[in-house]
Amino acid sequence: MTWQQWARCYLRLQILDRYMLTELAGPFGFGLAAFTLIFAATQLLNIGRLVSSEHAPLWAAIEIFFWQLPAEMGLVLPMALLLGTLLTIQRLSGESEITALKAGGISFMRMTAPLLAAGLVMSFVTFIVQEVVAPYASDQTTQIENTVISHTSAFNRDLTVSAPLPGGGRQVTFATAYEAHTQALLHVTLIQYDKHNAAQQIVFADRADFSAAQWTLENASIYRFNPDGTVIAEPHIATQQIALGEDPSEIVRRIKQNDPENMSRSEIRAIVASGQLTSPEYNKYVTTYQEKLAQPFACFVFVLIAIPFGMRAARSGGGTSVGFGLAVAIVFVYYIVLTIFSYISEAYVLLAPLWAWTPNIIFTIFGLARLRRAASV
Repeated sequence: MTWQQWARCYLRLQILDRYMLTELAGPFGFGLAAFTLIFAATQLLNIGRLVSSEHAPLWAAIEIFFWQLPAEMGLVLPMALLLGTLLTIQRLSGESEITALKAGGISFMRMTAPLLAAGLVMSFVTFIVQEVVAPYASDQTTQIENTVISHTSAFNRDLTVSAPLPGGGRQVTFATAYEAHTQALLHVTLIQYDKHNAAQQIVFADRADFSAAQWTLENASIYRFNPDGTVIAEPHIATQQIALGEDPSEIVRRIKQNDPENMSRSEIRAIVASGQLTSPEYNKYVTTYQEKLAQPFACFVFVLIAIPFGMRAARSGGGTSVGFGLAVAIVFVYYIVLTIFSYISEAYVLLAPLWAWTPNIIFTIFGLARLRRAASV
């Protein structure tokens, strides 16, 4: 094959790719708008509740509405791509364009390659939105809700930090609040236990400030318990340096939401590594950590499934309503399977990576089988 023939072949492939992606763009935009409006409808009701019941400023309620949208994109983008692919294939097949392309020597798999590539690219886009945009938006929502509407610190809640001690035993620290702008814990109670779980020392302090990688207790009172039952009291110690087991950034990550769904995978990983979680919390965090890697690739899986279903819808003579109904049905089944394996993962957390990817594997195998059958028709 000469250079000119290679160039013509390359140009033809590029034209096909651009044509298929252009055909996808319109239906994908329609699906993005439709599903975003569906999810936003409940948030619109929340704006009314905040303004009427919570007496929130209208600007704050509207700002919360927009900051909550990125969290929905992890669901909206795969669903929009599914609907867009269904409608695209349905139109191309219904108007015999796929038949014409086949007559021109282009295989069905080659026609659909740009759509599959778009699904893979959108998987990575969804992952970035989930890991970067959504956690930041969630932080902004919490900040507005607490500081503007509730008029409290965003971290105004009781917290507990547990850390092992050298030679056995543990240290448990309680605080009533965290002061974000000074990186200080307020109204601190610290209890040290020996390896037999007997209390050896209790410390009360007005606050604990963090500086130079060290916590400093201010206005502390220390009570030590001796083996003979006597107590040694040291009240009104101006400052006392001590290790708590977590630094401010770790505390902030753990208490700001306490919901792994609103966190990035790096935040979840840091909280799991801190050792501050109970067994049920640990299972939930590990499961969510694995699912946050697998779920964005629903974009690719949905495209793979939508192509043969779009061919079937075209043969049955359905329109946009049929495509929309198919999209909702596929999403419904997918997320039922996803929920089932999520519960299994929390029960058998050692295999959490496998359970997280199982829905994608099942639907990929199903999609490949139907795609192969559609290509042979």
